[in-house]
Amino acid sequence: MALNLSKQDWLLFLGFALVVLTMPITLQPLGAAYPALMQKFCIFGIFALGFNILFGLTGYLSFGHAAFIGIGSYAAVWMFKLLTMNALPAIFFSMIVAGLVAVVIGYVALRRSGIYFSILTLAFAQMFYNLAYSVLTPLTNGETGLQLTLNDPRMLDNMAGAATGGLPRVELFGIGLSGGGYAGFYFCAVILILCFFFAIKIFRSPFGLMLRALKSNQNRMRYTGFNNRPYLLAAFVISGVYAGLAGSLMAVTDPLAGAERMQWTASGEVVLMTILGGAGTLVGPILGAAVIKYFENIFSAFNEQTLHRIFDFLPDSIENPLVSVLSLFVGEGWHLTLGVIFVLIVIFLPGGIMEGFRRLSGLFNRGGGGGKPAVASHPQPAE
Repeated sequence: MALNLSKQDWLLFLGFALVVLTMPITLQPLGAAYPALMQKFCIFGIFALGFNILFGLTGYLSFGHAAFIGIGSYAAVWMFKLLTMNALPAIFFSMIVAGLVAVVIGYVALRRSGIYFSILTLAFAQMFYNLAYSVLTPLTNGETGLQLTLNDPRMLDNMAGAATGGLPRVELFGIGLSGGGYAGFYFCAVILILCFFFAIKIFRSPFGLMLRALKSNQNRMRYTGFNNRPYLLAAFVISGVYAGLAGSLMAVTDPLAGAERMQWTASGEVVLMTILGGAGTLVGPILGAAVIKYFENIFSAFNEQTLHRIFDFLPDSIENPLVSVLSLFVGEGWHLTLGVIFVLIVIFLPGGIMEGFRRLSGLFNRGGGGGKPAVASHPQPAE
């Protein structure tokens, strides 16, 4: 794959890499600059980025992508148990297993389109969830989850004479990655940047153009004698590999795997991330993932005392009623706030947060363009 990106794409890539690598500084004012949360931003950003390759480019809505997250996690933990605590073999193995499973699911599910495809993927995800939870307990350890033990063989580590005092930590050539430290964050950040680069290449390639054509008018493509299935299957497999990679990184940063990662709610969450940020864009799904994880981990910790500190400059007659109302939307009610935001974005910004940025950019450009009409944006943006 040649590196023949345009100047604009290189600027986008370098700007994205700079933003990701400086998150410990830029997120400080938002109270989100601790490594465990930034790891989640990166991991779920990869998950949403891969999902967007399927949904954003082809229009095929999958409700079963959480299955690949779980498969990637289980595959990674088994590599830690059997071979080595080095992260790289586990990641590669997880991607291969997730890709193979995606081939099987995609081959069956892509025989249908629209809501029937969505229902098929949901059925597969629930099937894998139940297999992991109750049927394949020798492989998954059921509801307890698959964890490391002192009796794991770890053959490559033992051959290399690695220390066995206590449970080992996931590492990369001696650098510890598990435990929520900055090393784990930067490892996930570098992988996110690489995934973003490959996503740019896919979006700009003839393959990506063909996926857009299928989304625009699949019947017309079919009437010309074009075989759609291989392209759709390739997009589905790539998306599944991205999800498997995200699942393996969950295991790298926290070496356990449970069936709860495969629940249908996790599949629905990535749909929300993609639509919230902007389906069909490059940055949008990652931004949507960051927003949802921020609400889940930071906004959910707000309480009435926090609100009183924020509005203590107001008179008590105003502060107390205001805090009483807003307290419904914070803490355990953070889902309500997220739901309101999602409804407003779907109604007023159907293209997600990225459409809001484009509208603001258009206003500024129009204001500085001497009254010239703004150039119409492309129907399939990829900012």
